[in-house]
Amino acid sequence: MKKPLNTHLGALWLGVSTSLLLLGSPVLAQESLPFPSTPSGSKAGPTIAESTYSPLPAQSHLPANAPNILVIMLDDVGPALPSTFGGVINTSTLSRLADDGISYNRFHNASVCSPTRAALLTGRNPHRVGFGQIAELANDWDGYSGRIPRTSATVAKVLGDYGYATAAFGKWHNTPANETTAVGPYTNWPAGQGIGFDYFYGFLAGESSQWEPAVVENTVRVNPSEGKKEYHFTEDMTDKAVSWMKQERALTPDRPFFMYWTPGASHGPHHIFKQWADKYKGKFDGGWDAMRRDIFARQKKLGWIPASTQLTPRPSTLAAWNDIPEDEKPFQRRLMEVFAGYTEHADAQAGRLIDALDELGIRDNTLIFYVWGDNGSSAEGQNGTVSELLAQGGIASEVKDHIRTMNELGGLDVLGSPKADNMYHAGWAWAGATPYKSTKLIAAHFGGTRTPLVVSWPSRIKPDKTPHPQFHDVNDIVPTIYDVLNIQPPKLVDGITQDPLDGTSMTYSFDTPAAPDQKKEQYFEFMGSRAMYKDGWIASVFGPRIPWQTGIDPSIAKWSPDKDVWELYDLKNDFSQANDVAAAHPEKVEELKQAFAVAAQDNKVYPVGGGLWSVVFHPEDAPSNPAKEFHYTQDVVGVPEFTAPRLGARSNLVTIDAELQPDSKGVLYALGAFSGGVSLWVENGKLSYEYNLFEIERTRIETSTPLPTGKVKIEVETRATGGARSAFDIVIRVDGKEVTKGRVPRSAALPFTANDAFDVGQDSYSPVSLAYFERKPFAFNGKINRLKVVYLN
Repeated sequence: MKKPLNTHLGALWLGVSTSLLLLGSPVLAQESLPFPSTPSGSKAGPTIAESTYSPLPAQSHLPANAPNILVIMLDDVGPALPSTFGGVINTSTLSRLADDGISYNRFHNASVCSPTRAALLTGRNPHRVGFGQIAELANDWDGYSGRIPRTSATVAKVLGDYGYATAAFGKWHNTPANETTAVGPYTNWPAGQGIGFDYFYGFLAGESSQWEPAVVENTVRVNPSEGKKEYHFTEDMTDKAVSWMKQERALTPDRPFFMYWTPGASHGPHHIFKQWADKYKGKFDGGWDAMRRDIFARQKKLGWIPASTQLTPRPSTLAAWNDIPEDEKPFQRRLMEVFAGYTEHADAQAGRLIDALDELGIRDNTLIFYVWGDNGSSAEGQNGTVSELLAQGGIASEVKDHIRTMNELGGLDVLGSPKADNMYHAGWAWAGATPYKSTKLIAAHFGGTRTPLVVSWPSRIKPDKTPHPQFHDVNDIVPTIYDVLNIQPPKLVDGITQDPLDGTSMTYSFDTPAAPDQKKEQYFEFMGSRAMYKDGWIASVFGPRIPWQTGIDPSIAKWSPDKDVWELYDLKNDFSQANDVAAAHPEKVEELKQAFAVAAQDNKVYPVGGGLWSVVFHPEDAPSNPAKEFHYTQDVVGVPEFTAPRLGARSNLVTIDAELQPDSKGVLYALGAFSGGVSLWVENGKLSYEYNLFEIERTRIETSTPLPTGKVKIEVETRATGGARSAFDIVIRVDGKEVTKGRVPRSAALPFTANDAFDVGQDSYSPVSLAYFERKPFAFNGKINRLKVVYLN
């Protein structure tokens, strides 16, 4: 017979919980972590003969039979996509876990990557822990700092102190972007002392090439794809995760583990083997409007959504499938096929973890949380693209430019390959949000914040196909874990007073699908889009930005949250936020507005829209290397782009002291990747410079006269002709003499990549230019004595 689940997490703050335990005998409350060292039971005398040897038995701080804990979370996948719940993408692993566990259909995230991850790992609201914005766009307000404060210890830190082995694999995205170089500081790295994981293998940034990722193993930057033809990061990280599990079982079989497995899939760029994308050929020929209608019908038939649910309409600012020209539709269909294959592949890799648990004989006592998405489907691909950061950088382009680039590189099969950073049309993202409004980045609507959750623990949770309708959030996972283990949330960690948890344990609902909600309130906010949930009602403001439209509307600079019009939805009778009833209930709107104001003050949300600061108002304040001069030698490679000189966005002078020979060849410096970047290389006695504007525009400038040999001074001067995204005039000099010049028609205002690098003497990871694509990293075979970069403005 099962023991009752602890539902009184709040009591844990007062000492030992008064409720019954799920696991074993009561564990003593521990208000301060780490635990003090166990004193010796032996007594020492002047000699061994006068001493007593009597070691005290090892003390466990965990209940008997404490479970292994596995958190799986995919990235940028909409709530309507998995076949498990009526969607179009085969998710055999999610279905497998749902069949032997329970599922929640009113579970929520923070509408965007970093905030969701910070909330999940700490059990607190995202702004409270410094993540009101993604790490790359953090700023100086406490709620947007991009740093998890030591006042909010992570679950990895706490469980580690209690005796768990801890490891994280995949995408991290909770380290300040300007602290990601090979020399740290490591305080905010996953395997750093502050965060608390024993082991990390993955990438620190918000996204990465899956073919040529810049990866970190603990605190060492590595290049795992180098020299491999069939490499894919999701497979690599899964290999590492399975190996880590097996090693833990072999070396410390009595120690439970906590694993956080979060692949880059299915965040852009959408990279996958052709055979996985081909599984979906023809499946999306009807377009996104038809896809949405079909999913909606299946969701109702399965009982995943209530029969009374209404399908919300397509927004007027988003194109209908019938609006897409016929000659463009093959491109748009293939983008979705690639995304679907990429997503199924990630779910299949998650299945390898479950297989390993079975193989090790520990599946029954492993508590698994499969969070389908850290936010809704991403509309950031906007009109469909071969280089997804192009649109996000506010650079206008036509779909025909992307199709032309794709065809020049090899046609439809280029999509998903190392030669494209493709991302699908926002219409597919909207269909992936069925039946809800909006997408990722919108905290007002469930299309941005709602995601399926599956919980499986065969030895303790009885399988139940009935969707659990309790309103919950990612910040509830940590309190649930502590509740299961009867761990008191510590008041002190490393001597630092801790913030209280914001989440609510979900254990009360594990065996009772119809249990009344115990989470009464939850706020949501991202870049001015916001909502306040309270007792079955939610008030919402869409916000000043439309994710599926290109560029930043200048009017946002005049936006004020005080002028926003609030929507209101009665969720007891309106599952999908289809009917705005604000006009009929002004008193309820006012009540929830006031509740939001209280939550905002308490959680450091103010100023509302603070996440816009580095996006709209002051991009120069985004995290970056503050230096005005940079000095490098040839052994400096793999410098994360956010910490490197902004050669593609600012006027600058690069000076290289090199030694050249008649056979000299190779990259002198490179910034970025094939999806966008700047590179200078030498070959056949000449210099070649390329400015790659996100693949759709490549400007090549070359010298025509033979280069001298011996010690040579090379200068590349870049001057902007105007403000952000303006043309660049390029002048190349050798030993003080101008040898060539040219103009880059327009430039990038933001970095070219999230996770690639700046290199001296080679081009690491993904190569900037097609000219040496097959010869990467195309290392320089001569000597670079010094490379200096100076900003000219």
